[in-house]
Amino acid sequence: MRSFLLIVSLLLVLVAGCSSKPVRHLASDASLLKPGVSTKKDVLLYLGEPNGRRTVSPGIEEYVYYEEQKGTLGRAPVIGSWVGGEGYEMIVVTLNGELVTDCQFRTFSEADQDWVDDFSWQEAK
Repeated sequence: MRSFLLIVSLLLVLVAGCSSKPVRHLASDASLLKPGVSTKKDVLLYLGEPNGRRTVSPGIEEYVYYEEQKGTLGRAPVIGSWVGGEGYEMIVVTLNGELVTDCQFRTFSEADQDWVDDFSWQEAK
């Protein structure tokens, strides 16, 4: 009976590892948009609904798309949701009416702020 429970538990873990959700690749998605050529319709077609929107001025709008970057343990089944991310990627698309005027891809890492802890250069002599 004990070996049966062990086998069933192992199979459940393996089956859980096979499930996945669609992955966005923001870096390649950003390359699909051409400022001055692409339209709002293209943005929604390629990237879908934005994670955030803001109106910069009358007629000018920004769409923001972002995705958290998971570390090695973050991609593991079961425990991945308990582990924090290593950073995130973001696309900011600027629209003037129906036309894309700017598209910026940005990436942020948790390690970007490590220099703050090294403040020996600020110490008085």
